[in-house]
Amino acid sequence: MASASDKPIKNAAGRYDNVDFRKAVGFKLPVAKVSYLRRDVLLFANAIGCTKDELHFLYELHPNFSCFPTFPINLPFKQTDQDVYDFFKRALVTDIPGVPPFDPKRSVDGERGIEILRRIPVSSDGLDLEVAPEIIGVYDKGGNMIQEMKQTLRDAKTGTVYAKMTSKAFGIGQGGYGGPRGPDTVSYSPPKRKPDAVHVFKTTPEICLLYRLCGDYNPIHADDEFARQGGFKEAFLQGLGTWNIAAHGLLREMGKSDPNTLKSFRARFANIVYPGDTLETRMWKLGSKDGLDEIIFQTIVQSDGRVALSNGYATLKQSPVKSNL
Repeated sequence: MASASDKPIKNAAGRYDNVDFRKAVGFKLPVAKVSYLRRDVLLFANAIGCTKDELHFLYELHPNFSCFPTFPINLPFKQTDQDVYDFFKRALVTDIPGVPPFDPKRSVDGERGIEILRRIPVSSDGLDLEVAPEIIGVYDKGGNMIQEMKQTLRDAKTGTVYAKMTSKAFGIGQGGYGGPRGPDTVSYSPPKRKPDAVHVFKTTPEICLLYRLCGDYNPIHADDEFARQGGFKEAFLQGLGTWNIAAHGLLREMGKSDPNTLKSFRARFANIVYPGDTLETRMWKLGSKDGLDEIIFQTIVQSDGRVALSNGYATLKQSPVKSNL
């Protein structure tokens, strides 16, 4: 927790004094215990569009039953709960040195990434899993505050690290304190040629209500009136819902649905996706490096061409299998 000398103080104008975003770098937030059942793994696979010919993701008695490799990205939301929880209450975490309180009701997910270091277990049974978060940096751009974080999924008993996750959260109107603008980001633009693979997924009117059961209970994805109060036409799909649907499409089309193939996946959230939209993920293989294929991808909404996910980049280890497991 931030010390009193590092804590910003709200002034009469509703802004904060004693702000210094640089103090946040390297700050370690409280470790969160996480757990999940095989049922959670099955639900996740259903929510992101796995199909019957990928039964190893959908049936616990399949001889190659596997956890979809991006599953850990939701664990910081879910933690150990098997029931619904108060999304906004959980989002109010420990004070960060030099940074005003982050308002989750005025924030959006900017980017997400995951690096899979070991095959993700199909349940946490027998493990003492925890997510350890650390602030990479807090930036000031256009009056908005950007918090960049990394989270490590590990077994506290053995020290085994399964995945490392990164995120950027945009606090709308929560900046303007003259803080650092942050490092330049690497841009991955689609090549000017036909994609090497395309995956199409039509979302249903209920897609948000299904995906929220994976741990993201923000009411803006379920309650149309709540979403309209935020300036949206209706409840919309979780950014990580779109992100994971794209991850599934990429693994299916470029990695033969082999869970051992996907090594890293990241993308930037560019536009809202509404229930019923058809998502088209386009993929281009750039080449190979250190034994991994490098893939650039972009996800668009078919009806109007708006980009839902940009700056998509993934690495895949080619699978020896010739067809779906």
